[in-house]
This record gives sequence, structure tokens and C-alpha cells, in this order.
Amino acid sequence: MKKIRLSGYAVMLLTLSVVGTLYTAVAAPTSAVEEPAAEEPAATKEELVQEGRDLYLSGCSTCHGLDLAGGSGGPSLIGVGASSVIFQVESGRMPLAAGVQQAPRKQVRYTLEEIDALAEYIQSNGGGPTVPEGDLNDGDLQLGGALFRTNCASCHNFAGSGGALTYGKYAPELEPASARVIYTAMQSGPESMPRYGDNQLSVEEKKAITRFVTYITSAEDIGGASLGRYGPLTEGLVIWVVGISVLILMTLWIGARS
Repeated sequence: MKKIRLSGYAVMLLTLSVVGTLYTAVAAPTSAVEEPAAEEPAATKEELVQEGRDLYLSGCSTCHGLDLAGGSGGPSLIGVGASSVIFQVESGRMPLAAGVQQAPRKQVRYTLEEIDALAEYIQSNGGGPTVPEGDLNDGDLQLGGALFRTNCASCHNFAGSGGALTYGKYAPELEPASARVIYTAMQSGPESMPRYGDNQLSVEEKKAITRFVTYITSAEDIGGASLGRYGPLTEGLVIWVVGISVLILMTLWIGARS
């Protein structure tokens, strides 16, 4: 009796297995091989120029004129090159909200794609400096430090903290600047900054400075508080205010004890 019951269970299990297998083969949808989504083709140079022109007419022409020749409060942009556009727009300095002695860094208004389109449009009208291909942040760090201390530290401070200049202008702090903004600043020479062509600083030397600046502005303060990274001024102030005060208090304490 027990053998009959066990054989019945075995037959039922085998039947269910066969039915389940057949159902899976018939009812399951055929799994189609998903093809990767086709990438959108990159915009042609003509399309970038047209997009940049549309952006220029809607956001820049009021000051710089419909033909880029300058207008009310805005200089001519003919021949300034793509690098000048990338620096001014990617750092948020342009569009300028109001006339000031020096354009301040602000929140960026355009996307990187829109900035590239604007740069392409300006570049197509008179040429000018352009950003080289490849990584701008892969230069020689040691060489960049030597070049920065020679050419840039007198205004921007040895740690990139910035400093005051004449006539109400200033050398800005370099910490928020991207590699493209740093590199294009050397190419375009904004405000009181000199313009460094490839004859003054080669492409590799500018890349070295770019890497050094991004390094020092992101490095940790291993020695303790940065004190604004202004160098001997703040360090000397701390020595006098804190150090001398501690010595005076210790002297008074020793005198009271004796």
C-alpha cells in the first residue's frame, strides 16, 4: 500500500514538471536582444555656430551689438576668440548684471554645451585664441609651480588666494576656477592680467600652470589652519596677538606666584 502511494506521488511530480516545462516554452515571450540606443550624432560646426548665434542674439547682443562690433557698455567681440568666451561665461562673469570696475565671478548661466556653441560662433567671426584638444590638467606639476611663482604669484598670491590691485581692481581667488577657466584666462588676459601667447608660455607650460593651480587650490592644509593662505601677514598677526598675549599672561602668573 505504501509503495503504491509513493509511486502515485512520483507520477504526479513528473506530470507537473512536464506541464510546467511545456507551459514555459509556449507561454514565455521570446526574449529579444535589446540593441543599444543609438547615440545622437555630434552637432556639426555649422549647427554649433547657428546655435551660438541664437544664444548671442538673445543674451549678449544688447551690450555687444547685433554684429559683435560693440554697443552700449560692451566691447567688440570680433577677433577675441573662443578662449575669451569660455573664460568670461564659464566663470559666470558674463552676462554682466551692471557696470562695475571689474566683472565679479557669479553663478554660471549657461551649460557647457551652450558655452561651446557661443565660443564657436565668436570664433567664426575674426578668429582668435582657442582651447587646445586633450586634457588641460595633465601638465608637469613641478614646472607649473616654478612658472606660477614667477608669473602669477605676485598678484594671485603664492597659494592662489588673490590680492588687491590698483584703481579698485583685484586679482581674484583661484579656488573655484575650472581647468578651462584657468587656461583660457592665460590666453585671453582679462582685466589687468597679461595675455600669454604661445610665444610667452607654450601650450605645455600653460597646462603645467593649470595643473599646479588646481592642485594648490584643492590640497588639504596639512600643517593646520590655513589662516586664509595669505602667508606671513596673518601668520605674524597670530604670533603677536596669540603668542605675545600668552607670554604676558605667563609672566603675570609667575610674578603673582612669587
